[in-house]
Amino acid sequence: MERQKPVVAYYYDEESGNYCYTVNHPWRPHRSKLVHNIVTGYNLEKEMIVHRPRARTFEELTEFHADDYINFMKQVTPETTQEYMTQLKRFNMGSPGESDCPVFDGMYEYFALLSGGSVDGAAYLAEGKADIAFNWSGGMHHAKKAEASGFCYINDIVLAILELLKTYRRVLYVDIDIHHGDGVEEAFYLTNRVMTVSFHRYGDYFPGTGAVEDVGYGLGKGYCVNVPLKDGMDDESYRYVYEPIMTKVMEMYQPEAVVVCSGADSLSGDKLGCFNLSLQGHSNCVEFLAKYKVPLLVVGGGGYTLRNVARCWAYETGRLMGHDLPDNLPDSVLNSFNYYMDNQRLRIEVSNMENSNSRSELEKIKNKVLEYLSQLAPVPSVPMTVMPAATKVRADTGSGDDHTSPGGSGQQVLSTAFHTASGAGATVSNVPACVCTPASGCRMQMKQSGQGVTCCTWSACNDACAGQVAWTCSMRLLLACTLIVVLRCSVRFLTCRKRTWMPVAAVKHTTTGGTTAMAWTQLTTRMQHASGGKVACLL
Repeated sequence: MERQKPVVAYYYDEESGNYCYTVNHPWRPHRSKLVHNIVTGYNLEKEMIVHRPRARTFEELTEFHADDYINFMKQVTPETTQEYMTQLKRFNMGSPGESDCPVFDGMYEYFALLSGGSVDGAAYLAEGKADIAFNWSGGMHHAKKAEASGFCYINDIVLAILELLKTYRRVLYVDIDIHHGDGVEEAFYLTNRVMTVSFHRYGDYFPGTGAVEDVGYGLGKGYCVNVPLKDGMDDESYRYVYEPIMTKVMEMYQPEAVVVCSGADSLSGDKLGCFNLSLQGHSNCVEFLAKYKVPLLVVGGGGYTLRNVARCWAYETGRLMGHDLPDNLPDSVLNSFNYYMDNQRLRIEVSNMENSNSRSELEKIKNKVLEYLSQLAPVPSVPMTVMPAATKVRADTGSGDDHTSPGGSGQQVLSTAFHTASGAGATVSNVPACVCTPASGCRMQMKQSGQGVTCCTWSACNDACAGQVAWTCSMRLLLACTLIVVLRCSVRFLTCRKRTWMPVAAVKHTTTGGTTAMAWTQLTTRMQHASGGKVACLL
């Protein structure tokens, strides 16, 4: 029986390929045009739902990023960098030719458009209109809340995951770029709503993070997975660690949606990479995730040998659509982009570089990761309130219109913004931590969504359970009130001990004389004999 082909959405805007960081900068937005040319050369667009993404607004970008950071991106230009030296240093940007993250013409517009493809794709998946969504222009996995890093300024991946969290309880992020996905990891380091998994070159290599011991913190402990590797990873070695780990991840976490950063700099022959993967080996990683038939968002990432980047992502598009593309490149590709192509074949040759990853070392890393995963409780219980209204998307394939987020009156909305703590480099999850379970054991059903959720307020518990009193909530309320009373009394007692003592008679005289409005009931009753008479402590 022929395998049923998935419904695929594809996001592309020709304008995204017209920007340029600087002339000699390794990041080339133009590569998205090469990918699209090969995709259309094989006529794959005829079997996909092709969308033009809508550029994200200031308000939408600041769902994750800091307001002043986005404002700066809108205001600064290459000609005015000297006026913003303090901000440039603060946000890790620089003048053209002087920084990995230079200020360039159209910088804000480029990243607003690039982010649109990822967020639109996430919303489209959440509405159940597609099984797989591609945004090859995306994949800015290094960008932080208020800092550019590693050629990345706006983290479209984090924004897309936040969109998915409006609908799904658990989202898995997988990164096969050669560089550690530090920006995405940092954004969700303290939550179990998102599990991040990164396979990357580790050691004296940018960004220098992603040790196997980095597993998350607090509520997110165990939900961050890092697989550090060395130079020369080939198909066999990569598969040896990738498939067992991802099998365990899918078993233990059971994600409701998956986002994968398919960075092509892990391919053999990349200008900035040092792995030795073939097209087949690289695409096997993405196809492995697709077989679980969970909504899948695929974004680009790194990749600096343009002809191989375009080959890789077009090949993976075909593979996920169920096609094994012919090895001969279409004539339209050769005619339009002959300058970039070194030969007329789709597949690339791997080199004979040495693999520095011994089988014993890979075994240790794999076993350590599997041990961490085995300690997780299967399918984390995530407290939920009513689902926030998901971003609406157009049903047609034209230009995207404004997305709206309607919310019903009186809805209790779950915040899905995971913001980095100011100056700390950590993250704060706004997901409610309390769980109210009625003694009767009834499963609470919020009226607005009709989905099984937990609640955190007395009224919500009663309403959700048809008037039954939630004993657990009542006890928590009683304990909280008791604690407040004890703390308040302790503070008043300690404060009293530090106050100046004065004769009671003087206190009475002052009060009855009208110079103070303090009533006798506000006086502390603690009295002592001193100076020949009783004294009182005024609070």
